[in-house]
Amino acid sequence: MLLTDVHCKNATCPQGKQRKRLNDGDGLYLEVTPSSKRWFFRFYSPGKDSRVAIGPYPRVSLSAARKAKDEAKAQQSQGKDPATERKIAKLQGASIADTFKATALEWYGKHSPRWSNHHAIREKRNLEKDLFPYIGERRMEEVRPVELLAVVRKVEERGALDVAHRVLSTARAVWRYGVATARCERDITADLSGALTPHKGRHFAAITDPVKLGQLLRVIRGYQGGPIVRTALQLAPILFQRPGELRGMSWAEVDLEKGIWTIPAARMKRQKEGKEYGADHLVPLPRQAVELLRDLQPLTGDGPMVFPGERSKTRPISDNTLRAALQTLGYGPDKQSVHGFRATARTILAEVLEFDPLMIEAQLAHAVKDANGRAYNRTSYVTQRAAMLQSWADYLDKLRDEDNVIKFPTKAA
Repeated sequence: MLLTDVHCKNATCPQGKQRKRLNDGDGLYLEVTPSSKRWFFRFYSPGKDSRVAIGPYPRVSLSAARKAKDEAKAQQSQGKDPATERKIAKLQGASIADTFKATALEWYGKHSPRWSNHHAIREKRNLEKDLFPYIGERRMEEVRPVELLAVVRKVEERGALDVAHRVLSTARAVWRYGVATARCERDITADLSGALTPHKGRHFAAITDPVKLGQLLRVIRGYQGGPIVRTALQLAPILFQRPGELRGMSWAEVDLEKGIWTIPAARMKRQKEGKEYGADHLVPLPRQAVELLRDLQPLTGDGPMVFPGERSKTRPISDNTLRAALQTLGYGPDKQSVHGFRATARTILAEVLEFDPLMIEAQLAHAVKDANGRAYNRTSYVTQRAAMLQSWADYLDKLRDEDNVIKFPTKAA
């Protein structure tokens, strides 16, 4: 006999019993316990007797339970396991917010703890400035490729071609996460391949002609803006570390007796895991660098920073300070940047002085692989790198002397 709403409403579990079943036919039944009423669909698959939980009564009505039963029977007729399909459906529709904003914030929350602060800030800016205002409240499944393209092209229209590509990259990561968490069926960003204006990244301006480099070194030596900035500018080409790492040098990191500068992993340009668990970067100090630091020590040695700013001894000079100093000397961002000293050293050390590129990359703190595919150890070969840096510093001294300028080979030029 088929059930009615009255049967379901009045059904009770007999005293002393754990449960009672009210059958509706075709495997559907209402299980009544002293504390609940729940719908189940019972079915047979090869070798076993199974059931699927449909939901509690009266939240799931009799008609809704019959509809769910019919869907399960249809799945079974197609060779599918209704229990497995039900689990998948619950995962897909477990009240998860499927808007782009909700998906993106969940993705960001799961991945950002492993990112560097800079990367986390940039990804969040891409979302909040260039994506959320336009598609934040749209369901992932409903956004079309042409709609996303229109959003990213708004960034292009600002002239920020590199940013547009980064914004699309952020969207791509969110869509892949959306696919994995059943917010959408596919990654629509794949359809936008080649749709953006190609962007050619700009390199930091760097002088690689020894004659012109010698001229710059002489200009830096004559800088009249103060000993702190002048010393930083003099050390930049000798040590060729990143500007932020150089500016942030502290006296505690420097051992002038041993001629070594230890940059803590936390200050290196790495992902968060590398900053927390990676090795410190060791920078050998050639004789010229030690002399420059010894000359500066009476002036700034009473504070923690080697290159303190004017307002506080505990904060270093800004990146703009060194940039402005080069500009004052006639070397604007189109001729030589502070970061560009890294390219200057890398080029001349390899092409003129013929040092091993792997050794140069180690000094640059780049993660490279050796011939066997192993990750190159950033803190190894300190002795060899010390010899290389001393040769480099001696070479720079010669370039600074007008009578000993070494011409750039025609092949390299």
